[in-house]
Amino acid sequence: AELLERNKLTGDDIAWLVPHQANLRIIDATANRMGLPKEKVMINIQKYGNTTAATIPLCLWEWRNELNKGDNIVLAAFGGGFTWGATLVKWAY
Repeated sequence: AELLERNKLTGDDIAWLVPHQANLRIIDATANRMGLPKEKVMINIQKYGNTTAATIPLCLWEWRNELNKGDNIVLAAFGGGFTWGATLVKWAY
């Protein structure tokens, strides 16, 4: 939510949330906090589990045909010790 506020955006402005696939509880909480419906969240943890550093690139690869030029995409990662990071990108392809 902080990332959206800083960029004067709302969940309506975001095409996709691409979260680290740690567990569904964290993914759901992140989407809810950002005001995003499940349809805008890339989830593949049920297929691969937590693939650590590969979770975000793997999601982008799997959903590559759903991404459109100009889409606002949030990449969000979570780690041990309550660490997290997120970035906002505009899809260029």
